[in-house]
Amino acid sequence: MDYKKIPWWEPRIGSKQERDNIEKVFADNYANEGKLTTQFEDVVAKALGVKHAIATTSGTNAIFLALKAFGIGHGDEVIVPDATFIATANAVTLAGANPVLVDIDPATLNISTDAFKKAITGKTKAVVPVHVTGRGADMENILGIAMGHGLVVVEDAAEAFFSKYKGKYLGTWSDAGCFSFSAAKTITTGQGGMIVTDNTNFYEKLKPLKDQGRPIRGTGGDDAHNTIGFNFKYTDLQAAIGLGQLDLVGERTARMKRTYSMYKEALSDIPGFKIFDIDIAQGGVPQWVDALVDRRDELDKFLKEFNIDCRRYWNPIHQQKAYPLPDDNFPNSTKYLPKALWLPSAFFLTDEDINTVIGHIRDFYL
Repeated sequence: MDYKKIPWWEPRIGSKQERDNIEKVFADNYANEGKLTTQFEDVVAKALGVKHAIATTSGTNAIFLALKAFGIGHGDEVIVPDATFIATANAVTLAGANPVLVDIDPATLNISTDAFKKAITGKTKAVVPVHVTGRGADMENILGIAMGHGLVVVEDAAEAFFSKYKGKYLGTWSDAGCFSFSAAKTITTGQGGMIVTDNTNFYEKLKPLKDQGRPIRGTGGDDAHNTIGFNFKYTDLQAAIGLGQLDLVGERTARMKRTYSMYKEALSDIPGFKIFDIDIAQGGVPQWVDALVDRRDELDKFLKEFNIDCRRYWNPIHQQKAYPLPDDNFPNSTKYLPKALWLPSAFFLTDEDINTVIGHIRDFYL
């Protein structure tokens, strides 16, 4: 029997506004970083209520640039949760610092504040809390601990664009918040990232850092290069798509919230199946709907028989060959990540699609 495909996630690009914006780039004959990128940055900054936003090539490089702008590099330690896409740790390594992995809170899969506090040493310079699937990390305690030890806080909000924690946008709690616009996000520009901040001095360091050390956009000829920098510029082609995608954020996030509510209400009575809490009333936006489930791999295989795709959670970073460490140091991530699953959460799914998924999950367990 042929079943309708229900994807875990798929991007949607090509709206009329995106195409019109791209035509403007063609007409200007300037596909590098230019006025549309500046417009994209300004719109994001205004929407999130921050002073500055700076676009770059990816969420990974956004974290890297933020750390470098804070002067973090060789010999420094940066604390990173064990449950995150490996890009978070790789960004620290790219900066020349050492990622120090710590365990997670099983209630949220976000960084454990106790583990964070215990991991601080004389070499620790920063922490990168990750807002997993749009759920805010415990920012009050994280900021309090960081302040007490003189640490920089750089939020990895790659999965939390336009999601709020206790009524405040994630990515705006600390001196720097980093977003991703890769294909599996609320808005996508193919690749791309954004750093937001209210810290003007930090912002002024970021600009030349991402553009070969130039404090202002140059010609590539007799420019002033006052500091060492790199090439992590955005492009107006990406910004053209991003500006069009921003027009759709409201309807997309509304669908994502409804999808979450439907799953939460219909599946909460199943033993061994727990959907994580997110406070929608306070502005939380579930990037994807995730759950801790018994017999995860069996459920995933079962749903595929009906053409329903899920996504299994990351392996703990400490189990990757790139950053190997003993399981004993990470009891929570070792125990819970193999049980974690993202359910179909694409923002174009219908109530009928979600009810189909719910029905098959109930058939599997009950």
